[in-house]
Amino acid sequence: MRKLKLGIIAVVLGVLAFQGFNLSTARETKSQTAAPANVSDAQLVNAESQPGDWLTYGRTYSEQRFSPLQAINDKNAARLGLAWYFDLDTDRGQEATPIVVDGVMYFSTAWSKVFALNAATGARLWSYDPKVPRQWGANACCDVVNRGVAIWRGKIYVGTLDGRLIALDAATGRPVWERLTVDPRWRYTITGAPRIVKGKVIIGNGGAEFGVRGYVSAYDAQTGKLVWRFYTVPGDPSKPFEQSILAKAAKTWTGEWWKIGGGGTVWDAIVYDPELDLLYIGVGNGGPWNEKYRSPKGGANLFTCSVVALKPDTGKYVWHYQENAADEWDFDSAEQMILADIPVEGRRRKVLLHAPKNGFFYVIDRENGKLISAKPYTFINWATGMDLKTGRPIESATARYSRVDSPPIVPGPLGAHSWQPMSYSPLTGLTYIPVNEVGFNLKSPKDFEFKNLALNFGIDMVAAGMPQDPAIKKAILDSVKGKLVAWNLVRQKQAWAVERPGPWNGGTLATAGDLVFEGTAAGRFEALRADNGERIWSIDAQTGVMAGPVTYTVDGEQYVAVLAGWGGVFPLVAGEVSFKSGRVRNISRMLAFKLDGRAGLPPLAPYEEPVLNPPASTASAAEIHHGEAVYQRFCSGCHGDVAVSGGLLPDLRYSSLLTDPLWFGIVRDGAYQALGMVGFGKEVSQQDAADIRAYVIFRANQSVSGAKPGAAGATGDSKKITPEH
Repeated sequence: MRKLKLGIIAVVLGVLAFQGFNLSTARETKSQTAAPANVSDAQLVNAESQPGDWLTYGRTYSEQRFSPLQAINDKNAARLGLAWYFDLDTDRGQEATPIVVDGVMYFSTAWSKVFALNAATGARLWSYDPKVPRQWGANACCDVVNRGVAIWRGKIYVGTLDGRLIALDAATGRPVWERLTVDPRWRYTITGAPRIVKGKVIIGNGGAEFGVRGYVSAYDAQTGKLVWRFYTVPGDPSKPFEQSILAKAAKTWTGEWWKIGGGGTVWDAIVYDPELDLLYIGVGNGGPWNEKYRSPKGGANLFTCSVVALKPDTGKYVWHYQENAADEWDFDSAEQMILADIPVEGRRRKVLLHAPKNGFFYVIDRENGKLISAKPYTFINWATGMDLKTGRPIESATARYSRVDSPPIVPGPLGAHSWQPMSYSPLTGLTYIPVNEVGFNLKSPKDFEFKNLALNFGIDMVAAGMPQDPAIKKAILDSVKGKLVAWNLVRQKQAWAVERPGPWNGGTLATAGDLVFEGTAAGRFEALRADNGERIWSIDAQTGVMAGPVTYTVDGEQYVAVLAGWGGVFPLVAGEVSFKSGRVRNISRMLAFKLDGRAGLPPLAPYEEPVLNPPASTASAAEIHHGEAVYQRFCSGCHGDVAVSGGLLPDLRYSSLLTDPLWFGIVRDGAYQALGMVGFGKEVSQQDAADIRAYVIFRANQSVSGAKPGAAGATGDSKKITPEH
């Protein structure tokens, strides 16, 4: 009987272990969930007094991503090891910053799913799937990612890709309330993390390229009732404006921008200053990118590419600073902002620090929005400097591609710095910025028509594609770079930099242990000395790491955690260029480290490169050329530039459907809609679909042969294809 009882216990323990639990975890869970995540407004304001927790997206309202914890430091970081890992059920980009409070970790993943784990063991406490329709992924410019959740008074808040804001019970993960924050007739998405400010949930959205009008909203955190909404772009001027400031903003637009939305979405940066009681939002680009299609007679196009200060109780406008007037390069200002008090000309100033896509590092007086200083933090060629009197960049003579024939613009739409969080250490006075150096060939098209399911950039998408001439391709790839830059914001000068194999590396975390943590696109997670960039520790994460790391304590022991999983816009869209960063697989996991951690990741399964064996290319040059234009506008956003996938979604060159009539049922009729592949029948004709296939077959043959343009079997005058590829 004793043996039987022991056997039963062993089976039960085995089942619990299989489910990710153990007996001690169950006891811990019971005590932890008595009042989980019961975080008040006062605690959020005073988050600095809880250094062992990570209470909001940037740890505190200042969003400095600096932790005073120093049990892990530059003297012992070489002893770091894996404490635990938690495998995820999604294989798309992972960009979330976890929230940790009272020993529980809450975070979101691709497709807007939410998990709660024991922060010391990685055991699952609960998970929630909002069941975003897979076809909504076609509305996401930049992968089906989600950057995080917010907590307040026993609730977890998440924005979903299809535009919902959901409050979950922190103890169980069950929905408490749900609100649709967007008009579902338009291609809105939510990928950013909500913020809690004075009992309100602040949330924005994305979709600037797809005909939407940007805004930020505040909902009552208890009930989900809409409290206020601030539009960042004026609407139809024949109708009353929602706020009086929009009447002034409308004077900076021309044409009929409201018919195609105008853009200006608040897709990421939202920061609150409790001392000044101001809410700062970063506003994205105008839509389309090309100024002549958005606002044909010019104008600054407020409030696109701006930092805007609002009153958090009412959403009332206070001030703005526009970083790029009449932007036409996709230079969002939606990247993360940091609040700090620093010495400026002998006195302490309350400043807002910003390193947006355009490559300038801005120090802005956050009381009044006045520019204090701005310098390029990396190489740029679209501007030669900053006019501090006007607060406007001094544009180079060839910057405006809609007016002149421009060389490739650096940085391109990927941005010198994108959503990956930067951090600031008040101990070193340095800001740690993940930097991209990737140019882009921006040209105006011969004609442009807004189409709902297309990439409505207003540029020549064929000219933007990767050339296939080996010498030109090599020169382009050699120019693509990534680095971690430590920036002295007082001197506006680089202190040090660490070169990476390529761009799209992870967010950063600075600590009082004189450390900076960063993941890389090539699949490493590293600790470097904060004062000089010396690498102290590095581990193979088995996948690209883009998200921002966090650090916290449980029972007095310090952990460092990061969400790993390769994806986002760069590998989704950039095709062959993304290989420069490292051809890693997506293996989505939460990873947690501690001193002398002894856990290990399972070995990677062997990977065999698929064999490319395309059918013969028999189409005419005209059909291939037309197919290229249609592919670049409708397909490249998911399947990669010039029919080369970065590995997230199928590479069509390998498709078995290249000779199957089902191709048309998928492309035009939505036969695979449940898998996320929407039908383009309203905008892509039967001939268009046939020519797309002809182009993909041509590219597959070109890839096999390594031949120069036009020599891969196309009939007719192949020289017509040569100027582009």
